Amino acid sequence: MAVTLTAGAQEAVPPDEIVLKNGSRILGTVKEARGGAVKIETDFAGTLQVSTDQIESMSTQQPAIVLLADETVIRDQPLQVEGAQVVTGQQSYALEELLVLNPRPWELGEGYRWTGLVNFAWALQRGNTDTDELDYRLETIWRSKRDRYTLNAYGELDETSNVKSADNWGVQGKYDYFIGDRTYWGINASAEHDKFADLDLRYLIGPYIGRDFYEDPIFTLAAEIGLAYVNEDFIVASDQDYPAANWNLRMSSNYLGGDSSLYLRQTGIWNLQETSEWIVNTAFGLAFPLLWNIEAAAEVILDYDSGAVEGVEELDQTYRVRIGYRW
Repeated sequence: MAVTLTAGAQEAVPPDEIVLKNGSRILGTVKEARGGAVKIETDFAGTLQVSTDQIESMSTQQPAIVLLADETVIRDQPLQVEGAQVVTGQQSYALEELLVLNPRPWELGEGYRWTGLVNFAWALQRGNTDTDELDYRLETIWRSKRDRYTLNAYGELDETSNVKSADNWGVQGKYDYFIGDRTYWGINASAEHDKFADLDLRYLIGPYIGRDFYEDPIFTLAAEIGLAYVNEDFIVASDQDYPAANWNLRMSSNYLGGDSSLYLRQTGIWNLQETSEWIVNTAFGLAFPLLWNIEAAAEVILDYDSGAVEGVEELDQTYRVRIGYRW
């Protein structure tokens, strides 16, 4: 397969065309290409996604913007695909150098991409037992080509027969600066409260280094490791502070298809002063889209604290079904 970019425009603009290796032809408007797939909008079947390894040839009629892997940007030229080269003027590139067709502004170094998820769960039960439950979570990211800001917050407030049974919240802010295509360093600051774990306030601050190892939708993997100062104020137990090593792991996969996502998130704190003490928080589950940008998920949350104060279980398990809005 080759990609040829030719200048010029025609008065009567025919539709874009994709010819597959099995001989099928798809007519429509090519919207974008990224991650080894091309999206084409058709009159007969809406927007279709075609894997590039199934394409024999492709042509677009309207000028497009092409972003190559070496960050070269080719603007305002129609696109022709034939063979295994990207050709523009007297220059040619291997097809795998074609990173994105019609990239978003942030991918060209213009501003930030803003994504996020917010969800609430509110349950009321009246009868033999009166129960009120409120859960909320916010995850949002601002990303440019060079840096990234992340804000996460969550909380849970439960009452049973006018007696509190859960009262906890947490907030985390992170800043990442990319020193390569996938490697970055960052600063992490977080705070959390859990009344029924005797924790009035735990806060953490420190630097880390991370890498986005895989970014393909079939499998994404990012990991971070760093050092931090941790301070813990307890309601009853003695307060403490200590140096710590900490890590952050994120994995996801769209292997099941249908825009669903299997995911795993884990954060950990290792007390370097009392090396037998660990705090490991793990969440894994399956998220899937409903209508518009509304998302549902079934997940399991495991919070482990080997240094939990007396009378508090080391492992806290939560099984949750949530519905939220993703943008």
